Amino acid sequence: MSDANKLLAEQWFEEVWNQKSQAAIDRLFHPQGKAYGFPDAGSAIGPDSFKLLHRSFCAAFPDLHIEVEDIIAEGDRVAIRWKASMTHLGDDLGFPATGKAGVVTGSSFLVMNGSQIIEGWNQMDLQVFFLRLQAK
Repeated sequence: MSDANKLLAEQWFEEVWNQKSQAAIDRLFHPQGKAYGFPDAGSAIGPDSFKLLHRSFCAAFPDLHIEVEDIIAEGDRVAIRWKASMTHLGDDLGFPATGKAGVVTGSSFLVMNGSQIIEGWNQMDLQVFFLRLQAK
């Protein structure tokens, strides 16, 4: 089960974030799935709620690319350390696009339910990243 869950987590980052696939969210995120750790948004419950966050973030950073740097799985739980590279090209975060590029590191802790993610906790320092984007 651990190897299958690692593959599911890798698939999530590749398809949802790197390929920007909304269809992958429907397929990989449980209908009652919960995602935590998004600044200003708090949590997302279910695919439709997650898609709103996803659309906004991808519109602000259309070149977003996430590299999975480390992944560990045990049973139905997966821990991932990742690095996101992106350029702020859209106005979807509540402030005008800056054209600035940057990198955010973070981690995600997932609980799987068969072939879907049922819960995810995300840690990243987006607040500092956003301040850097807005600095002159």
